[in-house]
Amino acid sequence: MGAVLLTGATGFLGQELLARFLERDDRHVYAIVRAEDSEAAAARLPAHDRLTAVPGDIERPGLGLDSTTADDLAERITTVLHCAASVSFGLGLPESRRINVDGTRRVAELAERCTNLARFAYVSTAYVSGEPSGLFREDQLDVGQRFRNAYEQSKFEAEALLRGRFGHLPLQVLRPSIIVGDSRTGFTSAFNVLYAPLKAFARGAIPAIPARRSSPVDIVPVDYVADTTYQLASNGGEGTFHLVAGRNATTVGKLIDLSSQQLGRKPPTVLPPKAYYLALHPWLRRKFEGLRRLEVYFPYFSMRVRFDDQRLGPGPPVENYFPRLIEFAQAARWGRRQVTPTELTPST
Repeated sequence: MGAVLLTGATGFLGQELLARFLERDDRHVYAIVRAEDSEAAAARLPAHDRLTAVPGDIERPGLGLDSTTADDLAERITTVLHCAASVSFGLGLPESRRINVDGTRRVAELAERCTNLARFAYVSTAYVSGEPSGLFREDQLDVGQRFRNAYEQSKFEAEALLRGRFGHLPLQVLRPSIIVGDSRTGFTSAFNVLYAPLKAFARGAIPAIPARRSSPVDIVPVDYVADTTYQLASNGGEGTFHLVAGRNATTVGKLIDLSSQQLGRKPPTVLPPKAYYLALHPWLRRKFEGLRRLEVYFPYFSMRVRFDDQRLGPGPPVENYFPRLIEFAQAARWGRRQVTPTELTPST
């Protein structure tokens, strides 16, 4: 039957993936967890008789594993699912590379040692596309694109590394777009990316935004991504898969209207990106001063790229579950309050 090696099991998506392997699978799961010893590693994961927490670190040589542990895993593992990554837009390129590129290389090196490896599944991002216009296809990677941040570039470089040096592995590349909370309950454990501008808007702190109303915004709920990733990592073939809204992607204009309606706020003024950054008038400079920390997200509101969804079809449209995302975020006070499962009411 073999076993599964999972990295990133304590992260937002990784927690959901771990739950699915434990609930829907009979295989044993070995989860590499950053910790000093086995006891500390186990404390970071749920208790389960088919789960072993392995203390390690993708930033350390050999993943921080001793030779006995590495040899044992190499004999047992048939599926590797590499989900661990830094998703920060604020890290510099050297730091992002250390985690996302070097860490991926170390996981792939362990996978090379697995004598019965059937699948190496790597969770990338659709935004390896960078800044081209038009449709970005699943069979594309290097199209001469520029990148908005070190996160995108480091994930691009990790994909290129796997396709090159590790192309002999049974490789499966999974590219989700912007991941938000559960479509049924709104639950999220990570209030980042889309949530930061939404939180600021809810507080009345975004009087204007640099954007194009027609720009696509591709959003997918974590349950869709976790379900699809589990299915592909268990039974899917090799190659690259876009886990995206695709043809169901929303637009900046629609997202602004949804947010305004749900949060009861006047829509912000939409300025052409150049007008925002020039900030010609003193009142603009004063109003925009508080938005500096959100500037890392603004390039995603003037994109022109759309994502191919040919292999899996489009994910669910955000319009169908957006109210639940906002309801949960407000109940959780945008991450400052823990919401218990009994407080969640799944949609039917």
